[in-house]
Amino acid sequence: MATRILYEFISERRMTITDSIERCLKKGKGEEQRAAASLACLLCIQLGSGIESEEVFKTLKPIFKNILADGSANIQARQAVSVATSLGLCTLVAEDDILDVHATMECFENLFTRSYARADGTCPLINPQTSQLHTNALLSWALLLTICTANQLKDILRKHLPKLPRLLESEDVNMRIAAGETIALLFELARDMDAEFEFHDWDELCDKLNALATDCNKHRAKTDKRKQRSVFRDVLKAVEEGDFQSETIRFGTERMTIDSWVRKRTYDAFREFVGSGMNYHLQGNEFIRDVFELGPPMLVDSATMKAMKISRFERHLHNSAAFKARTKARSKFRDKRVDVGEF
Repeated sequence: MATRILYEFISERRMTITDSIERCLKKGKGEEQRAAASLACLLCIQLGSGIESEEVFKTLKPIFKNILADGSANIQARQAVSVATSLGLCTLVAEDDILDVHATMECFENLFTRSYARADGTCPLINPQTSQLHTNALLSWALLLTICTANQLKDILRKHLPKLPRLLESEDVNMRIAAGETIALLFELARDMDAEFEFHDWDELCDKLNALATDCNKHRAKTDKRKQRSVFRDVLKAVEEGDFQSETIRFGTERMTIDSWVRKRTYDAFREFVGSGMNYHLQGNEFIRDVFELGPPMLVDSATMKAMKISRFERHLHNSAAFKARTKARSKFRDKRVDVGEF
């Protein structure tokens, strides 16, 4: 389902597949429940937005919410590529009532707000598995922000924007990054509604983001610091200047530009489930093409595709030239003396 379009095959068997997912979610163990949650999401992506996916989601939504609300449930089922992540994307695809969308967002809020710093500034002690669950809940909540009404967004900005910066103090690098990207998304949505939008604690927030963008704490892993600095440089630009670092996605003969935090959060959510099949779905999945406003799938005959492909030798020459140019451009940064300024 991640790498092929199987609408006809699935449409005829959707109730059988739904029954299997329901049984695994209710009676399976951690790994089975996680697999079932992922399958539910892929099923909705294949069926698209309509009656069929609504019927599937109507059956599975109460089970998802029960697992998330049940503190005694297997933590493996509740975190990783989990029920929270699946519930968020299935809601985006199949939910037909904006009030139900808001109710699901409140379900996510009940989870990630437990990671907020306390009033005295101390952070709650949370184990890595629970922190991952809270991170997934926050990212799913952020995904649903992209389809909220203006009135709902105003309430959310008033309620959560002053508190979300507290998550930037988390010990979990993934939570810090998720919080930063969500803050950038909220600022983008707020400025779309009101170009003159102002945040009361703007200076303090920018100081926090700048500290994370230049973090050199020795007790943190190098890979975590590198990843964090890269993300928070973009987040800081978004908050200070309303800027976004655009990215171009190429697939087949087409290309798509990721030019906003809304588009990035949506793209990342779909890619988490279809993985390497994302380009294939961008080419042929009518629902995903509609989400990203790509129009109907393009029909390109095999002769045209063959003419557009370059030979293996030409591709080798191109890659070799690109590698040499890249090596030359980066050579000056490989001198250790250049890095002295960072310390």
